[in-house]
Amino acid sequence: MHLNPYGESAVHLAAALANRRPGTAEELADRCRAAGLVVDGPVRPADLARILALLDTWESVVDAADDRERAERLNRMLAADAAHPRLTDHTGGWHLHYRDDHQSFGAVLSTLIAVGTAFHLVGRGMHRLGRCAVAECATVFADTTRTGRKRYCTQRCANRDAVRRHRRAARPTNGSARA
Repeated sequence: MHLNPYGESAVHLAAALANRRPGTAEELADRCRAAGLVVDGPVRPADLARILALLDTWESVVDAADDRERAERLNRMLAADAAHPRLTDHTGGWHLHYRDDHQSFGAVLSTLIAVGTAFHLVGRGMHRLGRCAVAECATVFADTTRTGRKRYCTQRCANRDAVRRHRRAARPTNGSARA
């Protein structure tokens, strides 16, 4: 069985790249390899520029006000970056591609992120992209939790916010000073 690479891994990679933008084409290639992508051709500065622009667009999907706006923004990404699905066996096993052959790495990664985000949202729920609930943390995350109620990028941010709320609740109010 060949599992679909367009999905959870792609949306986590998009979030990781959005949260810490690669500075060079080599860094982009290294981070994609570390995420499990096969980088079988050169990654050029033009690929990096394309992905940095795509990440701005992808973050607008994350920050959409509602499901309909999120879908409209993602549909524009899909129209720009995805091709008709087609069967291929270039790796010795049949699977689907949502891109044309012989594209640059930037084009392939753009398609992977757009289609992966679409699979993530329709499979898990349109609300499953977000930013950390801690005001000073703008980290993007893809919610892959069982319950679908993720609010923080990490447990550290969740704990920091819980401590902050606890201290605020425990603070004496005006007129209730201790004797």
